[in-house]
Order: sequence, then C-alpha cells, then structure tokens
Amino acid sequence: MGARFLLAALWLVHWLPLSWQSLLGRAVGAIAWALAGSRRRIALRNLEMCLPEKSEAERLAIAREHFGWLGRSLLERGLLWYASPERLKRLIHVEGEVGLADATKRPVMWLVPHFLALDVAGAAVQLNIARPGASIYQAQSDPVFDAAMRRGRLRFGNAKIFARDETARPLMRAIRDGAGFFNLPDMDFGERDAAFVPFFGVPAATLLAPSRMARALNMTVQPVIGEMLDGGGGFRVRFLPPLKDFPTDDPVADTLRINHWIEEEVRRNPAQYLWVHKRFKTRPAGEPGFY
Repeated sequence: MGARFLLAALWLVHWLPLSWQSLLGRAVGAIAWALAGSRRRIALRNLEMCLPEKSEAERLAIAREHFGWLGRSLLERGLLWYASPERLKRLIHVEGEVGLADATKRPVMWLVPHFLALDVAGAAVQLNIARPGASIYQAQSDPVFDAAMRRGRLRFGNAKIFARDETARPLMRAIRDGAGFFNLPDMDFGERDAAFVPFFGVPAATLLAPSRMARALNMTVQPVIGEMLDGGGGFRVRFLPPLKDFPTDDPVADTLRINHWIEEEVRRNPAQYLWVHKRFKTRPAGEPGFY
C-alpha cells in the first residue's frame, strides 16, 4: 500500500513545473535532514573523512545542502519515469561528446559516478544515443516499487538492466551484441573482485571491474556526469572525452585513476555527491569500522 501511494504521489507531482518540484523536493530534504539521523551521521562522517581541510561548519553546510538536493532527486524520479520524452529533452541539457558511442564500432563503457542526477544521465543516454544501453541495478525489496523502477528505466525501449545478484553472463552478452555499459564505479560492495584503493586518501573497497572489463572487451571508456540545476533550470549531463591510455595492464592503478577523477568532480560540486552511502563500510582486516 505504501509503495502504491508513493508512486501515485510521484505521478501527480511530475505534472508540476520543475520550479515547484524543486521547492517541494527541498522541503522533503529538510524533513529528511531532521528525521533521518542515521543518514545524516553517515553523510557528516563521509565529509569528515573526504574533506578534512574544510571546517566543521563548512561540512555541515554541505551536508544540509546535500539533503536538499537529495530530496529533489527522490521527488524528480516521477519526472524521469512519467514525463514525455519531449519534456525531458527540454529539461536535460546535454554537453560534450554525446555522439561518441554512435561513432565508434568498439564496445563502450559510460563511467558514471554516484552524483544525485545519476538517473538523469541514464535518461540522457537513452534519449540522445542510438546505441542501446545496459546497466546493473539494485533490486528493491518491495516488488511494486521494484517493478515501477524497472518500467521507468526501460520505458524508452533501448535499454536493458540486470539485477546485481544475477550472473554477469547476460550483461556480457548484451555488451557483445552492441549495448553500451552504463557503469557505476564508486560504491562499496565488499571485498569480492575489489581492492582497497584510496578515495580522498582513505582506503576504500573499490571494484576493479571497469579496468578488467575494458581490457577484456577492448572498450572505449567515456566518463559521464549528471548535475541538477537550481530551481526550474533542469539538468546538465556532461559527456566527457574518453579516457586516454585506458585500460592498462594494472587494474589497481586504473582504479586509482578513476577515483582521482571522481574526487575532482566531487570537489567541483560537493553537495550533489551521494554522501549518505557508506562508502567506507568495508575495512581492511583488523581496522575498526568508520560508522
């Protein structure tokens, strides 16, 4: 019942002008800041570890602003799932080498870190690139919400998504058949297929898959960043130049290079990075937990 009510609310809100949705989303974020104490503490702890050069007051301000953007991103799922393609194209401002994936015959990996406009970047790929996309998603515990999320992400008809607990074979088959891989390189999924690679100088369990997959399939790797704009300004998605001399025969060095690039993007727009995720949950043996 709760999921159906939430989905109905998202559907109703998506009809509003984006400026109104922005105000509502920031109100949702303010409520979350007040009530979601555990997530607030996670965000502040992450900021303390990643941006120690900033004062406590500065980190607190970033965290509060982050929750405002987070509320917007949650509310604007309705826009991404239900708005017409024409409306989305007006709202999503695409910059950079968006045509790269259609111009190359090589397999393509879009490298997309966890900024809050991540799903906007996914929509931009589907709306502006002929090559189909493929990605991995975290299945939701509520089947009603999971089905709605799948419908929303697949509604343009040129993408496939695979649950994280599935084997990699269907994804690899889709890539070999020509799909671009929408890859999210910066979450903590434990030590399996990962290494402790510095992220803002802190060892972080980081998947080595981007380097290994790019090398195995001779992929072109293109970074993509999604950004939310103030008020009714919509969104910006930047398709950056493909990584040069990537991958190498050293997946750990490649992964460190990716982490350094993400750090640069975070410093450019710190409030919109996903600070409420336990990025440093997995620790090396014998090291105490951070949270």
